[in-house]
Amino acid sequence: MSGSKEMRFPKLRQRLYSVWYRHMRVYTKHLFSNGFPPFLEPLIFLWGIGLGLGQFIAPINGQPYLVYLSIGLLVTSAMWTSSFECTFGTFIRMEFEKVYDGMLAAPITAENLILGEMFWAGSKGFFFSLAVLIVVGLFGKLPMPGSLAAPLIGFATAFMFGALGLLVTSFVKTINHFNFYMTGLISPMFFFSGVVFPVESLPKKVQWLAELVPLTHCVRIMRFIAALHWDSVILWDAAYVIVFTLIVGFFATKRLKKRLIT
Repeated sequence: MSGSKEMRFPKLRQRLYSVWYRHMRVYTKHLFSNGFPPFLEPLIFLWGIGLGLGQFIAPINGQPYLVYLSIGLLVTSAMWTSSFECTFGTFIRMEFEKVYDGMLAAPITAENLILGEMFWAGSKGFFFSLAVLIVVGLFGKLPMPGSLAAPLIGFATAFMFGALGLLVTSFVKTINHFNFYMTGLISPMFFFSGVVFPVESLPKKVQWLAELVPLTHCVRIMRFIAALHWDSVILWDAAYVIVFTLIVGFFATKRLKKRLIT
């Protein structure tokens, strides 16, 4: 319309922030119940597995088993929270609460919303990895200062698994179907990606399977950085994380966009 001012569309960072801020406000509304478990869970796992089983296991790569396990938990905490957030959480917001209907009525696109979901998942991964770092670090079971990079690795890990979770969500028709994803992929990945025992201890014919799953690469990056050790394989791991996130994120956005606007 002539003579009228054009509506200024918010900048991309403002649109992404609006999605992140909405989720942050909801999450911190019950801060104790949401924020306390990340500090308690690593203690329970380390007491039950690390202290109990650790006394029967010889050092791995020159590290006591409790230290070896602790480094892996820095990454897996980010994977778990991101996987739940972008599957069950996203599905509930989309199908039951109809949160996205109202959000898309604002000046943001479906792509902005989905990318904002990934950033929120990454933020939770940062927080959960930081929680594990604080708790386990207080007991002196982490190599320093390399382990201080855990929150950043946690962010990248959670961002990647957030994209994967959103892709899975784009296919799911009922919330119970997520049990197949959690039980069939996420749980086995925890045990066969170098968290509980080295990938090298697997049979040669099985090791290539471990190289295909994303958690293996995040754990290996974390171990190298924690030990302040350089190996050229870290370039392969970093490239895998980046390419995997971009490809899976692209298809997750493409599929969820159709579901959100129909």
